[in-house]
Amino acid sequence: MDQSSLAMAQEIDFSLLALFLRASLTVKLVMIILVVASFWSWAIIIRKFIAYRAARSEAEAFDRAFWSGEPLDELFDQIGPAPEGASQKIFAAGMLEWRRSHRQDGALITGAQARIERSMDVAIQKATENLNYGLNFLATVGSISPFVGLFGTVWGIKVAFEEIAISQNTSLAVVAPGISEALVATALGLLAAIPAVIFYNKLSSDADRIAGNYEAFADEFSTILSRQLDS
Repeated sequence: MDQSSLAMAQEIDFSLLALFLRASLTVKLVMIILVVASFWSWAIIIRKFIAYRAARSEAEAFDRAFWSGEPLDELFDQIGPAPEGASQKIFAAGMLEWRRSHRQDGALITGAQARIERSMDVAIQKATENLNYGLNFLATVGSISPFVGLFGTVWGIKVAFEEIAISQNTSLAVVAPGISEALVATALGLLAAIPAVIFYNKLSSDADRIAGNYEAFADEFSTILSRQLDS
């Protein structure tokens, strides 16, 4: 490599902003999409960590109240028919159906146990959907971002070769900028995908554990009501 080519290469700005500004329109769009996807993923991740911590705290607090020995009717009167917490909603769904299953003379309507369990299952399903909401986006980002970045890289390399052909110059000063711009797209794709995959697995596991606790509570509550039905 001659000294003039080396000097020209050293004068090229390889900062991320400069690489973005020099990139072709297609590569710029790819970069923007990946950056937006990355920020959106992190927003979901942070929001889910906060929501899961709140859900665990609410479940633990309600569990203490539920097993405190306080009569279930009094506990239900305290939280009301439309509480905020997921555990409370499951409990309220069961208690509402329990009370609706009594006739005016105090006798139970046939099939009360099955209706109570279905009511709690519906509440659990809604709580589980809230826990999992947004995780599909993380899975999508984790699976397709590397390929979107690869598309940007392939397109950037194509443009770089076109510039080489037009200029009839294969020096580093001509080749390096286009290749660098193309490789940034791949780097952004991995930057978006890796955290999305890691935290999707982590958050999915956390959501499953929380939902499992909801189901365990519903089974315990159903067992308590079953004893009263059989007594």
